[in-house]
Amino acid sequence: MGHAKTSYVCLPCRASYKQPYPGDHERRCPRCGEGLVHVGSAFAAPRRRDDEGWRVLTVLVNAGIRFPRSCCGGPGYRPRTLREVRERMTYAARTGEPIARALVRPELP
Repeated sequence: MGHAKTSYVCLPCRASYKQPYPGDHERRCPRCGEGLVHVGSAFAAPRRRDDEGWRVLTVLVNAGIRFPRSCCGGPGYRPRTLREVRERMTYAARTGEPIARALVRPELP
């Protein structure tokens, strides 16, 4: 029985790859040679031409948000539009809540 696979993403290439995890070596993008970012096993990549989807994903990954599989089958709420990201970042700035926590909050008060 093989190892379970998880997702890695290359933001500049807009590409995702399923690879075995864990591993002690750094994974590199086969297209550009940049390091891949581990995003988790519940990750679903946007289509390559989906500019907004990749911009949202870039904000999430740079904020440290990942997509682990939880006991209920998914990673929980993640914003899907730039409008949702802007609303949550504005909320975080206004309240002092960490950006990463505001981004994964299902509802804003």
